[in-house]
Amino acid sequence: MLRALERFAPLPLQESFDNAGLQTGLTETEVSGALLCLDVTEAVVAEAVATGCNLIVSHHPLIFHPLRQISGCNDVQRAVMMAIKNDIAVVSMHTNMDNARGGVNFKIADKMGLKNCVFFGERKCATAIDGTEVQGGNGVVGSLAEPMAADDFIKMLKSQFDVECVQANQLLRRKIERVAVCGGAGSFMLGDAIKAGADAFVTGEMHYHEYFGHDQEIQIAVIGHFQSEQYTNEIFRDIIEKECPGVKTLLTKTCTNPILYL
Repeated sequence: MLRALERFAPLPLQESFDNAGLQTGLTETEVSGALLCLDVTEAVVAEAVATGCNLIVSHHPLIFHPLRQISGCNDVQRAVMMAIKNDIAVVSMHTNMDNARGGVNFKIADKMGLKNCVFFGERKCATAIDGTEVQGGNGVVGSLAEPMAADDFIKMLKSQFDVECVQANQLLRRKIERVAVCGGAGSFMLGDAIKAGADAFVTGEMHYHEYFGHDQEIQIAVIGHFQSEQYTNEIFRDIIEKECPGVKTLLTKTCTNPILYL
C-alpha cells in the first residue's frame, strides 16, 4: 500500500522542511484496515483501534519536528506511544501529496468544478519507486464552468467546503472565471497566482498584511487550513481502492480541526 501511495505522490516531491512517509510501525505487516485522515491525534489512533485498522494514512505528518524524547508529555508523543503500543503503522503524505498531479490542490479545484487545470508557480519532477517520472507543482489554476460574480463565488466556497466564514479582500467588481488554488498555508503563492492571470486565489491561510494592495486586482478567498484540505482522505481512499482492492478503508469520523468560529 505504501508503494501505491508513493507511486502517486513520490516522497521527493515533498518540500525540504517536510517529513512525509512512514512515521511509526512496520511496512511488511498485513493491513487489516486503513483509517484515512488529515491529522493524527490520540482520538484518531483510538478510532483506528476501535475499528480494527492497523494503518493510519494522514495528510499532516504525526512527527513533523524531531522528537527528543517519547515520554507522553505532549499530544504528539502520546499519539506516537498509543500507535506503537497498539501496533498501528502511521504513514503521512504531506507536501508530496500537495504537489502531485491529482493531489490536494487538484481535489480542491475539483470540488469547485474548475476545468482545464494546470500547475502554476514552481514546477517539480520526481522519480517514483517504479521508475516513472511524476510531474508536480505548488499550485493549480483552472477555469469555472461559467463566470461568477464575486459574492456568488464566496457563497459557493462556503457551501462546497462547509465554511462558516471566508476571509476576503474587497469583492471584485468584475466576474470571476480563472481561479488559482493552493491548499493549506498557501499565501506564498499569491504573487504567482497574479502572474498566472487568476481572477481569484483560494487558500487556507494568509497573514493580515498580505491582503493589502490587491483590491480589484485579484479576489483573495481564505477558507481555513482544515477546510481547504479536508477532502484529502478521499484521494487516499481512491488510490488504495484502485491499487489495493479488498483492503478495508475508512474515512475518519473524528474532526481534528482545532479552530472554532464563534
